[in-house]
Order: sequence, then structure tokens, then C-alpha cells
Amino acid sequence: MTLFMQALRFSSSRLPFICRRSRTYSTEAGAIERVISAFRSVSGDEGVSVGSAVREQHGRDESAHRCRPPDVVVFPRSVEEVSALAKICHHHQLPIIPFGTGTGLEGGVGALQGGVCFSLRKMDQVLDLHQEDFDVTVEPGVTHRGLNSYLRDTGLWFPVDPGADASLCGMAATSASGTNAVRYGTMRGNVLNLEVVLADGTVLHTAGKGRRPRKTSAGYNLTSLFVGSEGTLGIITKATLRLFGIPESMVSAVCSFPSVQSAVDSTVQILQAGVPIARIEFLDDVMINACNHFNKLSYAVTPTLFLEFHGSSKNMEEQVSITEEITRDNGGSEFAWAEDEETRGRLWKARHDAGYAALALRPGCKAYSTDVCVPISRLPQIIVETKEDLIRNNITGPIAGHVGDGNFHCLIVLDPNDPDEVARVHSFTERLVRRALAMDGTCTGEHGIGLGKRALLREEVGPLAISVMQGIKATLDPKNLMNPGKVL
Repeated sequence: MTLFMQALRFSSSRLPFICRRSRTYSTEAGAIERVISAFRSVSGDEGVSVGSAVREQHGRDESAHRCRPPDVVVFPRSVEEVSALAKICHHHQLPIIPFGTGTGLEGGVGALQGGVCFSLRKMDQVLDLHQEDFDVTVEPGVTHRGLNSYLRDTGLWFPVDPGADASLCGMAATSASGTNAVRYGTMRGNVLNLEVVLADGTVLHTAGKGRRPRKTSAGYNLTSLFVGSEGTLGIITKATLRLFGIPESMVSAVCSFPSVQSAVDSTVQILQAGVPIARIEFLDDVMINACNHFNKLSYAVTPTLFLEFHGSSKNMEEQVSITEEITRDNGGSEFAWAEDEETRGRLWKARHDAGYAALALRPGCKAYSTDVCVPISRLPQIIVETKEDLIRNNITGPIAGHVGDGNFHCLIVLDPNDPDEVARVHSFTERLVRRALAMDGTCTGEHGIGLGKRALLREEVGPLAISVMQGIKATLDPKNLMNPGKVL
């Protein structure tokens, strides 16, 4: 059975009470009690849970993959506790699964072999803010929105916005990005240093303890190694992040187009013209219709771009003028403006709610989201071909994407109890990824590999690169305890 087909078994009414898979540690009651007692000696009674509801909550993310609960959930309050708990797990050879906010989309938090979930929500402090240096250090319980709320009166912000209120360390672990990445970059380019607890409890600082230079050419880039590692190499317990000044002005606009081709052509031409656009998001006609109904909006039901410009009033005038000329030449409508903060917030909330809007198209069905990314010059071709594929195979799959990066998502809504539809969707997703790979792209721009795309990763990078990754994993985690079964 393919991983995709396994993921669609979430419709089962039975959730496992406890994982009973093969493992290398004793399952005798006495041994289990000793381990739990050791955990409680570190984190206290309130810091350890074996309750089924808590374990099930920590065995799933927002993906279609079914719940795979851990045997125990621990709630450390400091890096010292994380290290001590990891040493216990290492001694007893217990799998370790880091957990932030559970907003992932590729099944990255499922406990495939049971083990211990490290829920990091109690580590929620903003530790060091250096306003004059534009950087901040946060613990893993701090979320994207939480940090920007903390920064509200400083004139600074952290612009990487995945939509969900995700943990910043979790965003680093998955190399997340989002709607602002076209101007401000992804997590990979905005992490200066990480504190990581390795499988044996050792604490590593990837750029040296306390170091936060804007750039470095000192040695191997260990920070980038852990960004995107999805919990398979260690537990991220601190992240030092690059901050940006809040722009003098922000203004958003909506522009409708007669076709997918004209909308995506406009995107490529805007970027080729050197417009420093902050956000440029594509929604096809099915997606904009879903957003209209879900958010009580009234945009034209045609392929649409949501755009945002940042800067001073003077330089934004030039950005807007060039962009309007390009969209007009491609048959785009007049811009519908969102200038005040409330109107802009409503516009981008509609974009971030796209997944829920898509799901509302078919009440009672389930959602399966997948993403790919290609060089921007290939974007018009792949979106047009993907749209034709969806229509030809009668699949409900609204398209939305961060097209300024060449990244887009198919938010597929399907009935998991319909074998024919499941088979059609499976075939479609395989074609979509291989279409992206044939265009020199990647099988995922921001969701990560997790469970669902392990075979496709091998196809993308080749056996030699996979072998190198496996060697790194074996060096840092020779017992294969860190989030086993993910990525590789």
C-alpha cells in the first residue's frame, strides 16, 4: 500500500490506544514504570502524561496522515530538562518525537514506533532581543504571531508567515516559508543560530554559543543542516532569528485575470521587471470562489492575484505603476485596493484560510494538501498543465500559491471512502510531482518531506545524496531515535 493510500485511512473510527510496534526496549510493566518515574523526576508529575487524549492530540498534525500517538508525552520547561529527558530516552532506546504546535502538513509528528513526544509549548520565552542588531532569540513555544505581538512597539517584525500560527522553532525544523518569502526569504535564510539537543542529550550550538553575526564563512554551515531536518537530527530548543524594520507603508491589491496563463505570466513579468513586491499570491477560479463563500467576499470568480507592496510612499508609487502596467497588458482588471490595516488583514486572512475554504466546498469530505516548486520561468506551464489535469480527472483541487517563489499548492478535497476517487487523486499527485521534477523543480517548496514524500525525495536528489544524508543521520543519531521513519 502506498504512503498516500495509508494517509487516507484517517476516516477509521478506531484510534489506537497505545502503540504496540516492534521496539528495542523492554515493554515489561516494571521497566515502563521506571522510565516514567525517571521522566517525572525531571519534569514533575504535571510534566508527564500517558493519558490517551493527550497522546492522541500529540500523534497528529493537520495533514491527512492518520493519528499515530506516542506512548508518553513530556512537557519540558528548559533546555536542561530537554537534555535530561533525552538522556533517559537514549539510555532506554526510546524514540523521540519533537512537537511544537502540530500545524505541519506531512505527518511529521506521528509516533511510528511509539516512544516519547517532547511537547515544547511550556518553553515559550522571548529570551534576547537586540533591536539595534535586528535579531532575537526565542524558545520553541514562541509562535510567529506571538513574536510579532511582542515586537509590536519596537518598529521591528519577523515577516516569515506560513499562515498558521506555527512555532518558530518548528518553522525552522521544516524550513517553512509563506506569503512574504518572495521579498524576505524563507526560514533557511533568516535563522542565524540554533540550540539543538541531540539524541544522546548533548547540547549543540550550531554557530557557536551566543553568536549572532549577520554573515559567516566559518566552517560547515551546521545551522542550515538542522533547518529543514524535521526533528530527525535533534530537538531545536532555541532559535536566533533575523528581524526587519516595519515598512513605512503597506498596501494590498486584488487583480482578476481572464485566464490562468495571463495571471501567472504577469507574476513572472513583475519579478523580471525588478519590482520588490512583498507578496504575490495566485488563486485559481475554484479557489477564489471558495474564499468568497467562506469569507463572505465578492471578488470575480476568475484566476486572481493578491498583491502587497511595502516601502515609502514614493517608492511604492513606482512599484504600483509598473505592476499595474504589466497586469493591464495581460488583460488584468483594475486593482481593488486594501489600504487600511483592517481591510488588508481581512484580505490576507481569506488567503490564509484557503484550506478551510476548500474543505467547505464538499462538506463531509477530507482535505489533502500537496505543494511543489519550480523555477519561476516554468511556472505558467506547470500551473496550466496542472489545472487541465485536475479538470480532466474530475478532481476538486483548488490551486493557491506563493507564485513569486514558483511555489504552489493543490488543496485537494476528496471522499476517502470512494476507492476510485482516492486512486485518481493518488495518480494525480504522482504526476504533479514528476511534472515539477521534469521542470528542474522540487517535490516540496515548504511543507517538507515527513512521511508522504520520502520516495519522491530519493527520486529528486538521487541515491548518492540520500546515502550522504543517511550518513549524517547515522553520525548524529546512531540509534535512530530522533523522529524515526521521517524524511529518509
